[in-house]
Amino acid sequence: MRTINVGLIGFGTVGSGTAEVLLQQAARLERRTGFQLRLKSVADIYVDRLPDHFKDTRLVKDAKQIFTDPEIDIVVELIGGIEPARTFILEAIKHGKHVVTANKALISQYGMEIFQAAAAKNVEVGFEASVGGGIPVIKSLKEGLAANRILSIMGIMNGTANYILNKMTDEGVPFQEVLKEAQAKGFAEADPTYDVEGIDTAHKLVILMTMAYGMEIKLSDITIEGISNIDPIDIDFARDFGFRIKLLAISNNHGDHVEARVHPTMVPEHHMLANIGGAYNGIHFQGDMVGNVLLYGLGAGKMPTGSAVVADVVDISRNIVNNAVNRVPSLSYLPDQIKPGRITPMEDLRCPFYFRISALDKPGVLSTLAGILGNNGICIKSVIQKGRQKGGVVPVVIRTYEASESSVQKALAEIDSLDICPEKTVKIRILQDEQDSQA
Repeated sequence: MRTINVGLIGFGTVGSGTAEVLLQQAARLERRTGFQLRLKSVADIYVDRLPDHFKDTRLVKDAKQIFTDPEIDIVVELIGGIEPARTFILEAIKHGKHVVTANKALISQYGMEIFQAAAAKNVEVGFEASVGGGIPVIKSLKEGLAANRILSIMGIMNGTANYILNKMTDEGVPFQEVLKEAQAKGFAEADPTYDVEGIDTAHKLVILMTMAYGMEIKLSDITIEGISNIDPIDIDFARDFGFRIKLLAISNNHGDHVEARVHPTMVPEHHMLANIGGAYNGIHFQGDMVGNVLLYGLGAGKMPTGSAVVADVVDISRNIVNNAVNRVPSLSYLPDQIKPGRITPMEDLRCPFYFRISALDKPGVLSTLAGILGNNGICIKSVIQKGRQKGGVVPVVIRTYEASESSVQKALAEIDSLDICPEKTVKIRILQDEQDSQA
C-alpha cells in the first residue's frame, strides 16, 4: 500500500489539531483512499517534545528539514502571518512539494505569487481552511458551483465578531465589556483588531471573490468597517425596526464590475443570516443556475480547522496517487483566465440606511434634518425619537429608503456640522433582500 508522507510546520492550535485528525482518522482515511497518510515530521521552534501518541513522528526545529526531506510529499504550513510563512511555502514549492495552508492573510495578499510558483513546478496548493474553518467553502465554490455564474457572495465570516454582536444583542452589554469576556474565554485574541475591525473578514472575501469571478482581487479593493463603534442603543433600535446587526462581507456581481465591502449591516430578522449565532459562520452564494446556497458551521477552532486542512491533504494525495495533479485549478479558473478586477466605487452603492443622529432637543430640529436629507435626494421611511431632554442631546433615529452612498456622505457631513448636532452621526447600512424590495 502506498504511503503519502506529510510534513507539518507549526504545532500550535491548528497544527496540533491537524495532527490529531490525521492520527485519529487514519484507519477511516485509509479505507476511503486506499493509501496511508503518515505525519512524518513536525517543525516548531517552541515545542520541545510531541505528545507520546506521536511516537512515530519526528520533531525538528528547522523548517528547512521539512521541505528538503526527499520523502515528504506534502508540506502543511500552519504558523500563520506573512513571514516566514511565505518564504517557507515558496521554498517548499521550489523543492517540488505540494502545499496546504490555512493562512488567509498570506493567500489574500500573496496568493497569485504562490499559485504561479506552484504552477511552474506542477504542484498543488490547498487552502480550504483559510475561509470558514471546517466549512467546505472553497471546495463548494471551486467544484460544486463550477457550472454557475456567481451573482453574489455574502456572509458572516468571523466568529469573534459574531460572538460579540450576539452577546451585545442578547444581553445588552457594551462592546468593550463583551470583548474582555471574549478574550478571557479565548474567543478573541489579545489584539482583536483583525477580528473586530473587519480585516480578517476582508482577507476571506478577497479569496472568495477571486475564485467566484475569476478576477485578481486585492485587499486594498475592499471597503472595510468594523464593529467597535456599535453601541447597545443601535442594537435596540435595530430590534425595533425588525433587524439584527451583523458584520457582513458583501460582494454583488454587476458583470463588468463587482462590489467589495465589509461592514456592520442591519439584517432583516427573517433573513437566513440573521439568526446565525455564537462563533458560527454562515456564507451565502447566489448562482445563476443553482439559486441560493448557504454554508454554515464553525468558522474556527482546533479540530474543525484541522478537519479542513486534512481534507486538502486527502485531495492532493488522491491526485498524486492517480497521476492527476492539478486536475482542478487552485482558483477554479485556469490561470490565464484570471483577469484584473474592476471594483464598484463605494460612492455608487445604493441601499437603505439607518442613521442615529445626536441632536439637541429643540423645536424645528426634525424639520432641519429632514430638509437636509431631502435636499440630497434621501427619502425618510421612518423616524424614532425615544424620550425627551429639553435643551439636552437626544438620539433621533431615521431609517431611509434606498439612497446612494455619495448622497448620504454629503448629507451627513452637513448634519454633523450643525450646532444642534454635537456628536458624529452613526450610519449603518441595511441589507435589502427580496422581501424588502417588494414591500
